[in-house]
Amino acid sequence: MSIDAHHHLWDLQAVHYPWLMETGKPRFFGDPSSIQRNYLLDEFRADAERQGIGASVHIQVGAADAMQEAKWVQSVADDNPDWPLVQVVFCDLSTEDVVRQLQAFSKMSSVRGVRQIIGRAPGEDSQSGTRQLLDNSSFLEGLKATADLGLGFDLQLLPDYMDATAEVLAQVPDLKVALCHAGSPYDRSEEGLKNWTKQMECLSALPNVYCKLSGLGMFDHDWTIQGIRPIVEACIGQFGANRCMFGSNFPVDSLSSSYDKIVKAYEELIPSKYHLDIFKSTAQGFYAFNFN
Repeated sequence: MSIDAHHHLWDLQAVHYPWLMETGKPRFFGDPSSIQRNYLLDEFRADAERQGIGASVHIQVGAADAMQEAKWVQSVADDNPDWPLVQVVFCDLSTEDVVRQLQAFSKMSSVRGVRQIIGRAPGEDSQSGTRQLLDNSSFLEGLKATADLGLGFDLQLLPDYMDATAEVLAQVPDLKVALCHAGSPYDRSEEGLKNWTKQMECLSALPNVYCKLSGLGMFDHDWTIQGIRPIVEACIGQFGANRCMFGSNFPVDSLSSSYDKIVKAYEELIPSKYHLDIFKSTAQGFYAFNFN
């Protein structure tokens, strides 16, 4: 049984997601109109099970109320005991009451970590200012509190911020970190990938940082197996298979391809000797799944 280490679910009647209610606004990953509807576990499972996947990690996805989203995901996990489902929640790690918030989240049996996005895309980041978290001492303290509670951190950022991020993470060596979407290599030119590969070395050198092979369609809806080959090979080369894991990023990546196409591409690109690690064991250990 394989694990999908990065996907989303949403019920627009149960939780309010501002970006899913905002129609007519293109995002860096494309026109979201086709996914601005309920996306529930049954639909996700139908795709995942067809590819031999039987467990997954839900990643927070911009709810107006992070606790409401986390409670809803917990209810989904509770209602579907035959599908091992754990989650990564949103928490602003720079707030004064971060410890209280983290303690509240950690009481839920499905919670394994936190994601607070540092970088999405150049255009959006210039408006959101999330890059400033790296210069905020309160954010660093929040990362330390996350580690102290035994939670992990899902890291989403751009190559431009990797060196500064590595300096921050080096101060929290006990924090398990999962780099989302292979570090978002948004510039697929030869020079862009060369820069991304070099910047990744700052993070891969930290033994507590892992890498998700996910979300590669967000910046290139016309991606091909040969086009993403250098990205996959660089990730495995730098992190090793025991620090890499597969994630579909569905339904966001449904804007560029089918679930089947994504899985089959990785199955072809990843050497068979690494399949067990990347499609199961790494995520199973990182997110503490309780099955064999």
